[in-house]
Amino acid sequence: MIYITMAICFISSILLTPLVKKLAFKIGATDKPNQRKVHQKIMPRLGGLAIYLSFIIGLLVAQPEGPYANAIILGSLIIIITGFLDDMIELSAKIKLLGQLAAAGVVVIWGGVNVEFINLPFGGQIEFGYLSIPLTIIWIVGITNAINLIDGLDGLAAGVSSIALITISGMAIIMGDAYVMTVGFIVFASTLGFLLYNFHPAKIFMGDTGALFLGYMIGVLSLLGFKNVTFISLIIPVIILGVPISDTFFAIIRRLVNKQPLSAPDKSHLHHCLIRTGFSHRQAVLLIYAMAAIFGLAAFIFSQATVWGSLILILSLLIAIEVIVEKIGLVREDYRPLLNFLKGFRPANVKNR
Repeated sequence: MIYITMAICFISSILLTPLVKKLAFKIGATDKPNQRKVHQKIMPRLGGLAIYLSFIIGLLVAQPEGPYANAIILGSLIIIITGFLDDMIELSAKIKLLGQLAAAGVVVIWGGVNVEFINLPFGGQIEFGYLSIPLTIIWIVGITNAINLIDGLDGLAAGVSSIALITISGMAIIMGDAYVMTVGFIVFASTLGFLLYNFHPAKIFMGDTGALFLGYMIGVLSLLGFKNVTFISLIIPVIILGVPISDTFFAIIRRLVNKQPLSAPDKSHLHHCLIRTGFSHRQAVLLIYAMAAIFGLAAFIFSQATVWGSLILILSLLIAIEVIVEKIGLVREDYRPLLNFLKGFRPANVKNR
């Protein structure tokens, strides 16, 4: 049944995207080029509506049952309305954040999706108590914005989100969570159909309608099945979303280092840095896809590893991330603490006699 549903979502997205493209031009939901953006012509940016409508069709066909189903549907509707309005009239950052908080609040407060405690790997437990609700909301809003921030090249956010959704759904199969698996595959198939129009050179952008929706769904689904478990298990969704989380984290560091407001836009995100390094638009996107796939694979390995194996894997990932960050200048060109440290261990050049 899930394969039939995925096929329906995929075809629906392919058929709906051209209609949404016409609607975007008709209502003025377009993206004009400027100094911060890579594209050179006016583009329709309502593509996420096609993903969402295909998602709804998938839910109607599969009708997945779960304790959080109604809350997720309502929350996704709130986030879609927020993104739709932003694509049309460009909402202020405060209003957009309010919409994200409302959508997250629905699944956390009404739906009951929140992390109440974690078991530590070497014994003991941390209970979050009253902090469980705000911490869970912060996670969902954070991932929502992380996907939104990485949406800077043709097909980038759609591809990275697809890889994350495949990984989350795969993990759900291992854990026996039919609801997360079904919903994850529905969103994945809907996104994949849209990606046919969105990959470079894009014919339509997903806009905030798509980026916020995908970020929201990934943020929620990544928590389900991993809440109230071990500390090690809670790290799995962080690894799955390694690319957008890393990009967002270093964007914050970059703005703090450069003494800029956290909300200040710039052209120094991961995709911008790769293009400046010399990669083409398509190469940069495919390289980030590869990074996202490596993180997804690492999450699977991590879930099956011992505690010490998990710690070694995390350390290896952190070192790899730092090396890439310093190589491409993600914080700034002269930020190279680890590379400079490693240089100190290189043997001195021996002069030829």
